[in-house]
Amino acid sequence: MDVQTSRVVPDGGWGWVVVAAVAVINMTNQSILSVFGQLFVGELRRMNEDTFTSALITNLNSLALNFSGLFVGPAIKSFKPRNVAATGCVLVSFGLALCSFATESWHFIVGYSFFVGFGLGLISPSTFMAINSYFSNKRGRAVGVSLAGAGVGQVLIPHVVRYFLDNHGFRFAVLAMSALSLTGLFGAMFLKPLHPPVKHNNRRHIRLLAETDGEKGQTSPLQIVVVATQSKMDEAHSKSESLCRRMGNRLVQAMDLELLKDAVFWSIIVGMALVYTATINFTMIYPDFLGQTAGLNSTAVAFCMSVVAGADIVCRLLLPCITDHLRIPYRVVFLLGTAGLLFARLVLAESQDLGVIIAMSILMGMMKSATVINNNLTISAHCRSDKLAGGLGLSMMSKGVIVITVGQLLGWVRDYADSYVICLYAQIVLLLVVVLAWAPEIYYRFRMQKRTSSKSMETTLDAAEEGAKLNS
Repeated sequence: MDVQTSRVVPDGGWGWVVVAAVAVINMTNQSILSVFGQLFVGELRRMNEDTFTSALITNLNSLALNFSGLFVGPAIKSFKPRNVAATGCVLVSFGLALCSFATESWHFIVGYSFFVGFGLGLISPSTFMAINSYFSNKRGRAVGVSLAGAGVGQVLIPHVVRYFLDNHGFRFAVLAMSALSLTGLFGAMFLKPLHPPVKHNNRRHIRLLAETDGEKGQTSPLQIVVVATQSKMDEAHSKSESLCRRMGNRLVQAMDLELLKDAVFWSIIVGMALVYTATINFTMIYPDFLGQTAGLNSTAVAFCMSVVAGADIVCRLLLPCITDHLRIPYRVVFLLGTAGLLFARLVLAESQDLGVIIAMSILMGMMKSATVINNNLTISAHCRSDKLAGGLGLSMMSKGVIVITVGQLLGWVRDYADSYVICLYAQIVLLLVVVLAWAPEIYYRFRMQKRTSSKSMETTLDAAEEGAKLNS
């Protein structure tokens, strides 16, 4: 049984070094996703591959990234966030190195989709866990600064890729990105745990899954009691039932599956997955929407995309300072960001004026930062610290399931309707579902919390009055 120890959170100190290290990791690894088209699409065309192949590679990458949540919780508990983040950087580098020697499209599926995707899936929750242990009141701004590193990478990395593609060709460009991702190991070196980690027995859980009672060298007192109780039953049935129960318990403990008993947790992870899916789909169609539906030229399209990225980066730095100072709950900020994204998409669907598009691009970047920053923070506010790694893993898996199902449905809507405006309205429906599901619940919990606090104040006042009467 794990024992929770009281921990003093410094809210700074070495924690800011950890934040800077995570920003470096994000800048050199997470930003790789933003240059997929620039880096690989030209090579795929030379292989006579169509758009379907590019979409398949990116979708499988997203699938591997999110389904790494199946392993990331037990991995963080057993091997510490620093080691998990370092492993993720190595996998990203190895996957890109494989892609540099690709001669067939399936080579990109192995290298980019699986190795790079799985590596990025290990990096995100492990770096968040490292930051989370150092901050409490300033946690939002710490996460915002670390995620701003990814934004800076999205601005700088495309120019690095362009230089290598123009001067050294595809292979050296991908190898350069592979070497750059290894610099994340330098950042991982600084992810020092705040306290000696609590000992978890996930490795022992895995070992026990494959063992039978006769293969164990020692037997604990609890196991002796279980065996004595079950000896009255048929011996073969007893062993089978005991093994199944033990396997189930170990899996539940290792992956923190008891969180799935919480209906609010289900609402959180499904809601965030829907917003994540709508954001990915919007990122894919926005340039084509601007060029084909709004009729903008390539210069105006690039400007609008830069406005979104710039507003996103600025708000990743500034928004957490405001919300932390006002003590606004992370889930409320995420909900407000979702409502803002809904409003911006609705205006874009109804108006193609350049001034309106620029204004909505700014709003889109601001609201996107609110959802990105408060994604993992919402999970951390709902889960106990010892369940946080498992909660992050389950959230990632929910994103993987919804991206591959609802995300594909959004693509089908776009192709069937042959309209980017209809696709925007489909995204609006997803965001509206989240707003309608979360808003009443958050308001109800706020009212209940306010009523409880008022009752406790009344009880305190009554006790004080009775004490004053007795003294008089």
